[in-house]
Amino acid sequence: MNLPKQRRQTPQAPMDEPKRDALTGIIERITYHAQESGYTVARLQTPRAKELTTIVGNFAQIQPGQTLRVEGIWKEHPKYGPQFQVEKYAETKPATLTGLEKYLGSGLIKGVGPVTAKRIVAHFGLETLEIIEGDSERLLEVPGIGAKRVRMIQKAWAEQQAIKEVMLFLQGQGVSTTYAVKIYKQYGDQSIAVVTDNPYRLAEDIFGVGFLTADKIARQLGISPASKFRYRAGIFYCLTESADQGHCYLPAGELIEAAIAKLTVPEFEATEETVGAVLAEMGEKGDLIPEPLEGEETLWFKPAFYHTEVSLARRLREQGRQSLTVDLPRVENWIDRFTASRNIELSEEQRRGVILSAQSPVLILTGGPGTGKTFTTRTIVALWQAMGKKIALAAPTGRAAQRLGEMTGLEAKTLHRLLEFDPAKMGFKRNEENPLPAEAVVVDEASMVDLFLAHSLLKALAPTAQLLLVGDIDQLPSVGAGNVLKDLINSEQIPVVRLVQVFRQAQASAIIRAAHQINRGQYPQLEPITDSPQGDCLWHPGGADPEEGVRIIQDLLTHVLPRQGFDPRRDAQVLCPMQRGLVGTRNLNTVIQELLNPPGADKPEIQRGHTRFRLGDRVMQLKNDYEREVFNGDLGLITHLDRVEQELIITYDGRGVKYDLADLNEIGLAWAISIHKSQGSEYPAVILPLYMQHFLLLSRNLFYTGLTRAKKLALIVGAGKAIGYAVRQEREQRRYTRLGERLRGT
Repeated sequence: MNLPKQRRQTPQAPMDEPKRDALTGIIERITYHAQESGYTVARLQTPRAKELTTIVGNFAQIQPGQTLRVEGIWKEHPKYGPQFQVEKYAETKPATLTGLEKYLGSGLIKGVGPVTAKRIVAHFGLETLEIIEGDSERLLEVPGIGAKRVRMIQKAWAEQQAIKEVMLFLQGQGVSTTYAVKIYKQYGDQSIAVVTDNPYRLAEDIFGVGFLTADKIARQLGISPASKFRYRAGIFYCLTESADQGHCYLPAGELIEAAIAKLTVPEFEATEETVGAVLAEMGEKGDLIPEPLEGEETLWFKPAFYHTEVSLARRLREQGRQSLTVDLPRVENWIDRFTASRNIELSEEQRRGVILSAQSPVLILTGGPGTGKTFTTRTIVALWQAMGKKIALAAPTGRAAQRLGEMTGLEAKTLHRLLEFDPAKMGFKRNEENPLPAEAVVVDEASMVDLFLAHSLLKALAPTAQLLLVGDIDQLPSVGAGNVLKDLINSEQIPVVRLVQVFRQAQASAIIRAAHQINRGQYPQLEPITDSPQGDCLWHPGGADPEEGVRIIQDLLTHVLPRQGFDPRRDAQVLCPMQRGLVGTRNLNTVIQELLNPPGADKPEIQRGHTRFRLGDRVMQLKNDYEREVFNGDLGLITHLDRVEQELIITYDGRGVKYDLADLNEIGLAWAISIHKSQGSEYPAVILPLYMQHFLLLSRNLFYTGLTRAKKLALIVGAGKAIGYAVRQEREQRRYTRLGERLRGT
């Protein structure tokens, strides 16, 4: 049989193979930039092109005015049309006068803003960069630039040159410009050496750099995914992540499972045996501390968490063992005279609390809104004053401390200020060697106090001092690790006074009635929002569509609140269950910023990623910054913004704090904030959106906490289904702590 000869075929490229190309142009504007991934959409002005080109890709934090050479492929977006997908890019010096002006005026050099940049380029033309780099004294020739400004530009340019090598190296590893600057600040000239030797240090040392980013750098540097070094970093980071969720430890099984998930990549699978072996080795070396429990799996702690928890329990037991000699009949007589002189009557629970405050070294006062915590605390402080005690008052946040001071008529401080934080030593000046001079200490909003702050407080108490912790355990627990107030109450080792009776005056508030209904698992009675609402706790159904919810929130801010006598810029706070989604904090911050603080000629702004910080914006500190003495959750107002100096001043409770461009990842817009971040604060008016899109986080204590932040008016926006779902969810996430067991000696 004669078979036909096989025809030889020439391979052909697919018909739809994208066109590869290279472009050079000036960044005209940034449309979108995601800080974490670096994904950017920008508009590029190329020579001889009438229209701007849309480029997309992963970039370091590029700025308008930069000249880039980009390589990649053309793609057709179904909605936005042709786009250039960037695979590689490099910055080149601007080739035109316009490009030079934008480049210099973009904030690249401290001391040069758009106006100064225009003057410099007008004087030196295309030689501008060479003049700045090699003969900067000639800048004195430019009208309006004096010797002081020249020195500022020289210093800024030198710093830019010093970190350029670091920036280029890190850009090659996928690290954004913002983080490159912070890395340089942290490690200086050793930056490249540190990152090359141990990139996983970044996850611990640099705020905003996580394990995944550090791991990506490590992989690009050739560190094997199977290296023991990587396993250790992954295990350690899993415990760091768990601490961010409030846990003080993880059981072995959960830790190993989390580490395997973190360490496994497409080309490599971590194993339980290897993770377990590395974990055991870390325990032997003291890098982690195992705590075996009889009949249960081993618990794994970071050393700081283990030692702090053990020490806190010991100090609480020692503080509680002191013997106080008190003339109880005299105390009761004082209470009778005090209440009679003010024509008031204490409930049985309140009276018991005041009596116990005279004889208990450590006492907890807890209760919901309207149960008289405030008046009981004020009476206890008055009793201690009558007994001649030196009293210190404190709370975790500035606003809570201010309220405590107003309530008692005495000075109250934040706990950090009471304990006198020393930035130079990164610790508190007040401790067991230098205790507080107070004989009695009141801490309000104690549910917010985490493990480490509680320990610092106990270390600073004099051995004979009394401690009163006041808080509502039905609120969300502390943002930091631990569940201190609840652990102390559940341990049954410390006297607790629970106030449950809601007083007649408080019952007149629909906010307080609704809060207690929510706490009991009942659907709250809410008055609908009308043109002339009468109550203080109102509800707008908001529809099932979050887009409609956004429009409703805008209407509440611009029409309803002003009609009720509130200034939305000053008095209103939007509180959200989560960050993501249309009715989450990220989107609402942008929407409300444009609504209440729109751009204008008198409102300079600085952009970081896709967030614009504008003069007059309400902002929040996102991490503890001990050097500036501002802390996670502090609310402030941008009162000064200088694009030339690349700095802004945020005023917190009357105190101005300076930030520069590299530190802007420590703050975020706060027109809308999460309910978690609102703890310890009160606002005249609260807008609370609740939608089923939030269902993963909706819970009874989240709803309760958000509602009770409202002082005069609460406006709830969302479907009744979401409200009912939140009320039914007793989803109080268990926090892994051993403080209660240690207090009980188990």
